[in-house]
Amino acid sequence: MRKVKSSTTSWVITGLGTVVTGIGKMLGGKIGAAIAGFGLAHVVLGMLDRIRPTVRQRS
Repeated sequence: MRKVKSSTTSWVITGLGTVVTGIGKMLGGKIGAAIAGFGLAHVVLGMLDRIRPTVRQRS
């Protein structure tokens, strides 16, 4: 199994959150606002993951 770098994962989560936020904004209404909020939460979590310190393992 190939291991994905944490920075790549953070960018993917942030990008997907941006897409979901855009979809929520296009839908509008209460459902659209809920979907946009879900996407914004992922954007925030992805950015927080980027500034989190990494744990190094000894081999």
